Amino acid sequence: MNRDVHWWQRRGAVGLAVLLSIVPLLWPAIPPLTDLPGHIGRYRVMLGTDADVLAQWYRFEWRLVGNLGVDLLVYALAPLVGLEPAVKAAVIATAALMASGILWVTREVHGRITPFAWFALPLAYSFPLQFGFVNYALAVALAFNAFALWLRLAGQTKLRAALFVPLACIVWLAHVMGWGALGLMAFGAELARQRETGRGLVGGAVRAAIGCLPLAVPLLLLVLWRVDSGGGMTGEFLQHKLQWLATILRDRWMAWDLASVLLLWALVYLGFRDRRIARSGMLTGVAALFALAYLALPYILFDSTFADMRLAPLVLLFALIAMRPGEAMSARWQQRLALAGLLFFAARTAGTAISFWQYDRSWTRELAALDHVPRGARLVTLVGEQCLKPWGRSRLVHLPGIALARRAAFANDQWPLSGSALLSVTAKDMGAFATDPSQMVLSGPCEIESQLKPVDVALKTIPRGTFDHLWLVDPPAYDPRLLAGMTPLWRDGTSGLYRIERSR
Repeated sequence: MNRDVHWWQRRGAVGLAVLLSIVPLLWPAIPPLTDLPGHIGRYRVMLGTDADVLAQWYRFEWRLVGNLGVDLLVYALAPLVGLEPAVKAAVIATAALMASGILWVTREVHGRITPFAWFALPLAYSFPLQFGFVNYALAVALAFNAFALWLRLAGQTKLRAALFVPLACIVWLAHVMGWGALGLMAFGAELARQRETGRGLVGGAVRAAIGCLPLAVPLLLLVLWRVDSGGGMTGEFLQHKLQWLATILRDRWMAWDLASVLLLWALVYLGFRDRRIARSGMLTGVAALFALAYLALPYILFDSTFADMRLAPLVLLFALIAMRPGEAMSARWQQRLALAGLLFFAARTAGTAISFWQYDRSWTRELAALDHVPRGARLVTLVGEQCLKPWGRSRLVHLPGIALARRAAFANDQWPLSGSALLSVTAKDMGAFATDPSQMVLSGPCEIESQLKPVDVALKTIPRGTFDHLWLVDPPAYDPRLLAGMTPLWRDGTSGLYRIERSR
């Protein structure tokens, strides 16, 4: 193998890549991730700054659950910089940690940054982050860096054990599935080492499991959490498994996103076919473990939906960083491959930045309505959705959470979770419009989205004696007569804010 240090392997290039990875998040005041506004609403209740109003509708109770990553960061940062800047800082840190973790693991395994690592970097913005699973994304980013440290300390078992008892707990606290991912990474690495010593699969697996015992302490926390909440595994087996493998980079433009992910899968295929490409048996084994976990995992796990989808990017990521140029690959071809990876990374980063800028514009336009919402408004919001979801979704469905955060208004988008929810909605008089998904409305009945109401049905059934304002966010066509008795306060296109007159 050529041991020369190429320009793409130098520390300056690595640092620049980590900085480039956060570029899409610099412009938007709020990272335009689908679920994030709902989280921001919860953070406002958590901080207690508007408790005089919000206590009538919400109760926040701290609990020891494996789903607290960004919550804890925001709790620490928000009193210093404000709520929304704290959230933005946490998401930026998540993207940077993920990028640095990918490069660090690559260096620990291969001894240098490989050209394939540059192709893997755009996976920091894979579909789970785009959907707004911020606690999970932070936990996985922490897990990658912890795994790199695990590899670095391979010969110092006592020191590693002492460090990884608290590190495993930190990752678990961020999100339980991130801790599970760290366990798969470490087990795969230890199993590969045991196999290299000549041990059989069963004996090697037993010894690998023993070596990973420092990571097992959160099992006690997991038992306490699940016993306390009564949750467990539910969901559908094998649903949409192939679809998630194709939508790993889903953002806005279907052709661009599909072409990008197909390119990455083609590279993985090439790695098995081209003799000029070598592979790390360790990381290939880790990729195989994630593939098995992905196939076995149900759709819902520990109250987290899309549980299986979240692992799909990790299968592809480890398959990519397992590859390296072999002895037969010339320095010129390595240069070309690295340049192609850097161009792909730059193109995906630029595309994500443009996409986020466009989402930010649409959010800013809709959020202008909040200038006309009085503090403490009993606000009901209806957001237009489609029965068949387009590739590039509007990401407006949880904007009510921003009304909660900025105006201390009631928001009917908070989702109830039976095991990990710190926030509970106590506003019983809101009826069917108390929680998610009551804020999402369709143009008509839809079998696929049977929980969602047609917009006309929602407008007819809003309890007008309970709510005092209605916010329509990009709604489908509706009968304007259903707004009788409401005074318009703000309009922009089909969106509008209305005061519900109690006398009517």
